[in-house]
Amino acid sequence: MEQTLRAAHALFAERGYGPVTMDEVAAAVGVTKPLLYNYFGNKERLYLACMEPAGDALLAAVVGAVEQTSTPQEALRAGIDAFFGFVDQDRSSWRVLFDETLPSESGIARRVGEYRSRITELVARALLAQPSVSSSVHVEALSVALLGAAEALVRWWLRTEALSASETARLLVATVEPGLALPAGARAKRPPARPPARTGEPRAGRGDGAGRGDGAGRGDGAGRGDGAGSGDGAGRGDGAGSGPE
Repeated sequence: MEQTLRAAHALFAERGYGPVTMDEVAAAVGVTKPLLYNYFGNKERLYLACMEPAGDALLAAVVGAVEQTSTPQEALRAGIDAFFGFVDQDRSSWRVLFDETLPSESGIARRVGEYRSRITELVARALLAQPSVSSSVHVEALSVALLGAAEALVRWWLRTEALSASETARLLVATVEPGLALPAGARAKRPPARPPARTGEPRAGRGDGAGRGDGAGRGDGAGRGDGAGSGDGAGRGDGAGSGPE
C-alpha cells in the first residue's frame, strides 16, 4: 500500500492529476490494474489518498508556527514563513495539493477547498487580532487575497527560483503588512492648506474708507484714512496728512 501511494504521489506531482492513468500507476508499482482498483476504487480516491497527507502536513506546519507567536504581526509573518518553508521542503506535496489540472467539480477539488478554507481561517484570526481591523467583511476579503497572493508567488518562485523561499516569504510580508496598518476608512485626513497671503495685499484697519483703514496709513494720498481722516472728507484727510501724495 505505501509503495503504491509513493509511486502514485510521484506521478501526480510530476504530471498532474489529469494526464496520469491507473494503468501507469499499476505499471510503476508492478501490480495489476484490477488489484489497484480493488484497493482504491478509482483514480479520484487514489489521488485523495496521496493528497490528504500533504494537506495535513501543510496545516500542521502553519498552525505550529502561528501558535508559537504572541502578536498578530508575528502570527502573520510566521504563517507565511511556514507556508513557504513547507513548499521548499516538500515540493511534490505542494504540487499534488495545489494541482491546477484537478477537475473543478470533483470531490478532490472540494477537499482542496477545505484545506484552503482552514488556512484562510488562520489568516483571518491573525487579521482580526489587528487593532485597526474590525470589519469581518474586510477580514474575509483580505484573507482570501493573501492566500491567493501566496499561491501565485509560490508558483512564480518554483518556476524561476530567482529568490530563496525565505526571501520570497519576506517579500510577501513586506508587501502586505503596510496595508494592514490602518483600514482605508480610518486613515487620517489632512485639513486643506490655507492659501499663502499675497505680498503687498492691503489689510483692513478700523474701517473701510475711514480712520486708519483700507489701503491707508499715514501716506499714499491720504491722512489717516482712504480719502478721509477722522471723518468723511474732513479732518486730516482728503489729499493731506503726514505722507507724500
